[in-house]
Amino acid sequence: MSIVVLVAIGVLTGLTTVLFGFGGGFVTVPVIVWVNAALGADAMHTAVATSAIVMVVNAGIATAATRRDVLGALRGSAALVALLGCGAVLGALAARWVPSPVTQWAFVGYLVLTIGDLLARPGFLGRQPSDGPAAPDVASGIPRVLGLPIGALAAFLGVGGSVMTVPLLRRSGHPMRTATALANPLTLVIAAPATAVFLLDHAAPGAGSPGTVLLLGAVDVGAGAALLAGALPVIVALRRRPPRIPDRVHAWSYLLLLVAVTAAMAVSAL
Repeated sequence: MSIVVLVAIGVLTGLTTVLFGFGGGFVTVPVIVWVNAALGADAMHTAVATSAIVMVVNAGIATAATRRDVLGALRGSAALVALLGCGAVLGALAARWVPSPVTQWAFVGYLVLTIGDLLARPGFLGRQPSDGPAAPDVASGIPRVLGLPIGALAAFLGVGGSVMTVPLLRRSGHPMRTATALANPLTLVIAAPATAVFLLDHAAPGAGSPGTVLLLGAVDVGAGAALLAGALPVIVALRRRPPRIPDRVHAWSYLLLLVAVTAAMAVSAL
């Protein structure tokens, strides 16, 4: 039954990758924690690691299918990209040593703060300029000084970075359609080095645990494969014919999805 659930969640991660730039990150973490409950306190670490490899594949395919004029907003972002990658390595290493309950409640706490910020501060839920290639570039929307902490926190929690980058891009003047598309290459920059750390983590907690979980480093291979089996066909199909969603509806949908995932993770952490 867990395989069926994972494939179904994979379909959802495919949708969120295309519509919200999540790459599957924070949507998959609560589910993998549930599937790997037999690992006990190590389940969160495995969830974060598995989420990272799912995000690499999902975000990579989504990025390859993104319009070149939209990706042009990444010009001048070399320093930001480098800092995001460095932060991701630090966050992945930290995740190895921090107790699982701390990571779980940090995940919930960060999403609660993000939801509060989106509701309290103007600029996210309001209407932005119509979709087009000539919005501000990424470097002006996300100060490079934030690259290190964004990368570290994203890799530590397994959220990929889009939970942080989409609001910043949105407030800098990008419509949701463009902000979420740009979140995918930024997620890839964070998830790729984090995945390398997790795959090489042969001393990962739970790596020697009995049971049916097949771990490569800290990554649950079976769960990752099932999630990707559900996600990849959806990403390919929707990137060929992307849905048109009104900008304000798109922003509210992003917020409501954050609320749903926060509730799911809080329940799993209790």
